[in-house]
Amino acid sequence: MTVLQIPKEVNIDVNGNEITVKGKLGTIKKSITMESVEIKKEDSKITIIPKNERRKSKAMAGTVSSHIDNMLIGVTKGWTYVLKILYLHFPMTVKTEKNKVVINNFLGERTPRTANIIGESKVEVKGDQIIVTGANIEDVSRTASNIERATRIKSYDRRVFQDGIFITSKGD
Repeated sequence: MTVLQIPKEVNIDVNGNEITVKGKLGTIKKSITMESVEIKKEDSKITIIPKNERRKSKAMAGTVSSHIDNMLIGVTKGWTYVLKILYLHFPMTVKTEKNKVVINNFLGERTPRTANIIGESKVEVKGDQIIVTGANIEDVSRTASNIERATRIKSYDRRVFQDGIFITSKGD
């Protein structure tokens, strides 16, 4: 059994297998299959109870608890990933366009590389840093991963060509 405190500025609705969390930074909806877990909301607490004593049910209760906790942190504090732009050979330029990050002149390539921005994530380029922020940790981390993966080098020696965009810090 896991008990989570609900902050005063957050509203949580539990309807069947859909959980909605509303806070000052936005709203997050998540559909969770809860076959072996029961969720109860009482006043300012959420209780997650496994339906039996099996290991799988307890593990599912811990997973659901972590998801709800991440949602609570997301709507109150938000999530931030910081990426660093590194180049030794060709100076690359990074900019955002609508729902994409465009990387020009990576290793001297003429074709720009692109990375998708997922969900409600916000991407900001400041000098040699890219800051990805948002309320939903899954969207923010997938966006940062897309940016990092867009500059993956396959055909060059990684020890010589250390160019790319890399995640340097993540958290709330």
